[in-house]
Amino acid sequence: MAVARRRFLTYLVAAPTLTVAAQLVMDAVAPATASAVIPTAPAIADLVDLGDILILAGLPTSDMLVLAVGEDGTATLGLPREEVGQGLTTAIAMLVAEELDLPLTDVRIELDDARPELLFDQLTGSSNSIRSLYDPVRRAAAAARVRLVAAAAARWGLAAGKLTTGNGSVVAPDGRTASYGSLSVAAADASLTGLTVTLKAESQHTLVGTPTSRIDARKIVTGRQEYTLDLDIPGAKPCMVRRPPTVNGTVKSVANEAAIRAMPGVLDVVVIPTGVAVVAETFGQALAGKDALEVAWGPGTIDGLSDDGIRTKLKAAAPSFSFLALTKHIDAEFDFAFVSHAPLETNSAVADVRSDHATIWSGLKSPIVAQQTIAAELGLPEDKVTVHVVQAGGSFGRRLFFDAALEAAQVSKASGRPIRLMWSRIDDMRHGRMRPATHHKLRATYALGQVLTFEHRVAAVETDFRHGLGEILTAMAAKLPTGLGNETIAQTLFLTTVKSPYNFGVTTQTLTEVPLTMHTGSWRSVYSANARGAEEILVDELATAFGKDPLSFRRTFLKSDAQRAVLDKAAAAGNWGRTMPPGHAQGIAFHEEYKSRTACLVEIDATDPKAPRVTKAVVAVDVGRPINPRGLEAQMLGGLTDAISTTLRAGLHIDKGLPLEGSYSQFHYARQKNSPTDVQVIVLPPAADAEPGGAGELGVPAAVGAIANAYARATGTHPRTFPINFDVDFTPFPR
Repeated sequence: MAVARRRFLTYLVAAPTLTVAAQLVMDAVAPATASAVIPTAPAIADLVDLGDILILAGLPTSDMLVLAVGEDGTATLGLPREEVGQGLTTAIAMLVAEELDLPLTDVRIELDDARPELLFDQLTGSSNSIRSLYDPVRRAAAAARVRLVAAAAARWGLAAGKLTTGNGSVVAPDGRTASYGSLSVAAADASLTGLTVTLKAESQHTLVGTPTSRIDARKIVTGRQEYTLDLDIPGAKPCMVRRPPTVNGTVKSVANEAAIRAMPGVLDVVVIPTGVAVVAETFGQALAGKDALEVAWGPGTIDGLSDDGIRTKLKAAAPSFSFLALTKHIDAEFDFAFVSHAPLETNSAVADVRSDHATIWSGLKSPIVAQQTIAAELGLPEDKVTVHVVQAGGSFGRRLFFDAALEAAQVSKASGRPIRLMWSRIDDMRHGRMRPATHHKLRATYALGQVLTFEHRVAAVETDFRHGLGEILTAMAAKLPTGLGNETIAQTLFLTTVKSPYNFGVTTQTLTEVPLTMHTGSWRSVYSANARGAEEILVDELATAFGKDPLSFRRTFLKSDAQRAVLDKAAAAGNWGRTMPPGHAQGIAFHEEYKSRTACLVEIDATDPKAPRVTKAVVAVDVGRPINPRGLEAQMLGGLTDAISTTLRAGLHIDKGLPLEGSYSQFHYARQKNSPTDVQVIVLPPAADAEPGGAGELGVPAAVGAIANAYARATGTHPRTFPINFDVDFTPFPR
């Protein structure tokens, strides 16, 4: 929604040294002007994405960031988002350093605790962090810079307009300098008023837009980065949970509790809703106690269901095409398996619950909802539950949920001691969140060189959105234009993320959810990885039907020059169309989402169709204004690896109510040997007026399509089930 003017006011936070925030003030827009810029259905789904909705929801609190400059000259920003390895703290530190004219080494980013006053503005997801924080972070840093300059001007008796800043100092025309640290106390003086804050023009940026190594890289590679279980919380005892043999099974009774309590190091045995917890002096003792438990289990929610039964339900839920197309057409059906998030750090949390308060530590992407839920579970007021957000070792959507934090709080309350809870790798894969399985029915009709209709019907196992996103969409429903907000949560998310970039006549994309009660959750690219991946496969088959090369076919039907520029860049850099030996082939695909676009070209060696390997990849990406191109490169590499994994081998088999996979040796995520040695990521430069787009979800869908298309061309087949090679080639762990 457009506004006529934007302005912001600086305010001081009570502190001995400079501590500021900036309050955005949006001047009113006349109703006629406002209504003129709001699109109406059916165009709304093409013009508004999920990120737009999240930004709008967070706007009232978006500038409640706190930035402090200490007497040592260090700037510290509290970040109301989670760092899970995506490089967010580095990008935010770059924005602070740029706007403050401060060396990057002098910027500190600290993850905020749960801050319920932020309402809908503390959720990390939907490729939204940089998009939503780009201006607020710059405003806070600019406000600090202006106050530091004003303090120096008062000290020297000079006009502030004659002073400049650089390298953490204010500089006078005669060469005198004053470090930010030396000015930090004076800059906190409330008598400094009437200051005008102006952001740097993007054309003046010297750090933002420059490839920059992560500020936490050395800590990570040397093992000094602290994750949840590295924290030294006094008295916190190790804990592990014995979980049921089927999803959502319940505890009926424990036959040998006394014997478990007598085991070496065991301190307590606690029944919680998700299983039986064993608290011990060491994790080894907790694991031994857990494994020795004899538990009678009640039924779960999908007992007896296996992959075949779930696929049958999905296929039946996706409406069939009820008419015989009267013109030329292509029909295709696709199935995508369940997939684990498989972060390197399994679910973990530390909890210290007392009679009148509680403290939680965990890697959380939705800490406000975690705080609310845990407080309700413990029977405590929300302001008596402190939730500390800890940097996490991977997420891919997993840490939107706070399962471990809730369990740790339950055990700590029952046991009367601080708890350090860790999920085993087996538990994390079998009882953790997973990307839902999906079934896809597609039909494209064509005549006279045009695609007349393009219809895509998706059936998916219901995705659990009880992590804050649902509350945001519900709260925003009345404020959104017609066509959004009055849908279900899943429908709104689907409609605002899955969009065809092609002029394919009448295009319809629909979602039907199958309500199976499983541990589902958003997985990187949520609906787009499968939905747009399937569409890109059909685009290749349409190109064949038209007698056209897949690249030129896409160029013809893409909607904009910006889209074609990305596709052309990938094709040129990857030498599209070069001669390949038998069993080898190229594949190409395109995707656009969250105001960003990407094209992926891959080469595959499928001489052994049961052991294909992607040997080369070129990814071109346009995110509008990139903050850290090196971090963006890493995001695209991660998306490519996710796509290689889930397209060729990685998935979860459901067998009688439980995933079979229980380790990395069984969940066949791509290893080094499966990864291309020749990879190029090309970041397109920004236009003069470009704003940052999203990147976290962007890299998977085009890569899925490109890999599947390359495999199809190399083998002369039409893959319809993913992952393509999905054998149970392992002995499952006991339930």
